[in-house]
Amino acid sequence: MLFGVAAYGLWGLLPLYFMVLKPAGAVEIVANRVVWSLVFCAILLTVMRAWKPMLAAGRNPRIVGTLGGAALLIAVNWLTYSWAVLNEHAVEAALGYFINPLVSVLLGVLVLKEKLRPLQWAAMGVGFIAVLVLALAYGNMPWIALALAFSFGFYGLVKKGIGSRVDAVSSLTIETAVLTPIAAAVMVWLGVSGAATLTTNGPAHMWLLIASGVITAVPLIFFGAAARRLPLSTVGLLQYLAPTLQFILALTVFKEAMPPERWAGFGLVWLALVMLTVDMIGGPRRNRKLRAAAAAA
Repeated sequence: MLFGVAAYGLWGLLPLYFMVLKPAGAVEIVANRVVWSLVFCAILLTVMRAWKPMLAAGRNPRIVGTLGGAALLIAVNWLTYSWAVLNEHAVEAALGYFINPLVSVLLGVLVLKEKLRPLQWAAMGVGFIAVLVLALAYGNMPWIALALAFSFGFYGLVKKGIGSRVDAVSSLTIETAVLTPIAAAVMVWLGVSGAATLTTNGPAHMWLLIASGVITAVPLIFFGAAARRLPLSTVGLLQYLAPTLQFILALTVFKEAMPPERWAGFGLVWLALVMLTVDMIGGPRRNRKLRAAAAAA
């Protein structure tokens, strides 16, 4: 439980870290995040003496191809999120992660052909109405929120295809290794064009950017430790901690506007999440009843 709270708590406080990285932009932040994450993962693999499983996974073209797709999706997610926080859209970014569970359910239906229970269908309907209300509130579709929700939803779907064949550290290492050539080229281009801030804003700024590797990897490792030990329903409930913290920061620290129509849209999203949560909590009880009925038959 502590691992889970730590993971989602760190993700929830991430906007504060991005704000202290100014004047670095979203592209520079993500490029540094990728490169320094790979460095941190290499150190971690050495300390843990875990190079063998990572190299074994790296020699499997199917695993590398799947994780390469996951890497592109998480890069889109990171870029969108960084840009949103740095450009006073933290509320909409938080909305994206509130919508994410609904998107995951939708992808389960469309891609995995899963069947929804009545309460899940009702939650999806409320979520759809919420997006329409928020579109009216923003004057257009909440594209930032939708981009975050769908990129992370597809990321989870791709990672589901990997399952337990690759551990969390090896998976992160391969994903960042796929992105590192692009990220390194971006860092060089920013440096040549004079737009990089890594070495021009003092040692404190430089070390804060380098620390992005640790700040990226540690929550993912905590999440992996929690996911292996906790029931899926508990992990599902913990995931609401991150967007809740992001939402609170957006209102109290960044002072972003929250007019009544946005409250209405958020309220509908929260109602949909309550419905999904109630259905999720009732899942074990339904399974016990089904097993008992099967045993009786």
